[in-house]
Amino acid sequence: MSSLFRENVLIALDSIKTQLLRTILTIVIIGIGIWSLVGILSAVKALENTISSDFASMGSNTFSLKRYEFNVNRNSTKGKKINPVINFNDVRAFTDLYAFPYTSTAISFVGSQRAEVKFENKKTDPEASIYGVNENYLENTGTDIASGRNLNIFDIENNNKVCLLGSDFLKSLFVNDDPINKTISIRGVKFKVIGVLESKGATFGNNQDLKVLIPMQVARGIFTQPNINYSISVQVRDKEMMQGAQDAAIITFRNIRKLNPIEDNNFGVERSDDLINRIGAITGYLEVAAWIISIITILGSSIALMNIMLVSVTERTREIGVRKALGAKRSTISMQFFIETVVIGQFGSILGIILGISTGAIFASVLDFEFSLPWAAMLWATLITFLVAVIAGSYPASKAARLDPIESLRHE
Repeated sequence: MSSLFRENVLIALDSIKTQLLRTILTIVIIGIGIWSLVGILSAVKALENTISSDFASMGSNTFSLKRYEFNVNRNSTKGKKINPVINFNDVRAFTDLYAFPYTSTAISFVGSQRAEVKFENKKTDPEASIYGVNENYLENTGTDIASGRNLNIFDIENNNKVCLLGSDFLKSLFVNDDPINKTISIRGVKFKVIGVLESKGATFGNNQDLKVLIPMQVARGIFTQPNINYSISVQVRDKEMMQGAQDAAIITFRNIRKLNPIEDNNFGVERSDDLINRIGAITGYLEVAAWIISIITILGSSIALMNIMLVSVTERTREIGVRKALGAKRSTISMQFFIETVVIGQFGSILGIILGISTGAIFASVLDFEFSLPWAAMLWATLITFLVAVIAGSYPASKAARLDPIESLRHE
């Protein structure tokens, strides 16, 4: 039995060689269908991994008050509501009034995203981000200290000129040098380095490791541009109290904004787990689109595969007659063509998987996303091409097996 199967495989491979161009075109058509499936799913998975990990770092027990909701178009046009910025008076009033138990409030703002940082005779390109923060910022945003210490309440209240550096400064200003207790300069103001942050990578081209954190009031003295927008992040230590803490924060901020009961919020509330769920819904639509595109393409490839096998049966009618005259059974002839179809299908699957993984990896590399092998997509691709080969090869194999040997031998 095994020797007969081996012989059928060898005959199938030999037949593929004799119809090389036609076979290659069929493999390419199948490969394009699998490529669209694996490639899109790889890219979607990379996008989902990156965004989910970024939002998950906020912690499932954290929510933020911001100028807009996550899904609101910030480039508002006529007819769209424009929310006022969250200014310093708003955040100061919130920290004074909000007293929900087992919570900590982090306040921050971006002073500059194109700042130049100097150390002795070295300086960075003007692309560092400077944040004004309070003592709760690191805990509420899921940021860890790699070395040194965090900003404490005494640094914030006494306006100490101290700072925390992102890990990328170790590659530019402090190569082979410990930055702790060194002095850097930002806009002519000197800061003592008290800590270095752990690396967080980049998202959508925004480098999270090229930033400097300084005390809030010190930052306000350096960056005085109008309409600075602040962010408020609240961490709830007991997850069971999350909804209550969020409701209390909304009521407090509505009172600060002097909104009457019938007015809508003119600010946004974001929870990291809600954002992750929304991202999952969006990527789910993309996955459905990938399946629709690939199924349409694979349907076309199955028709092409069936066509090439029917042509092959017609061209090899005399060969089939000779094999039957020598004692080959119907099942043997059928298996020969069936194996040939499956081999072509799997070659197409391999080509599509390689192209799909390459596309996903290039997409992730260009956009600095977190790439991972789409094992589920690869498994589905292999299974789909096998089923396509079974369906497309069944009729040609059956037709070959039913040929009359005498009529086949007469075939020119």
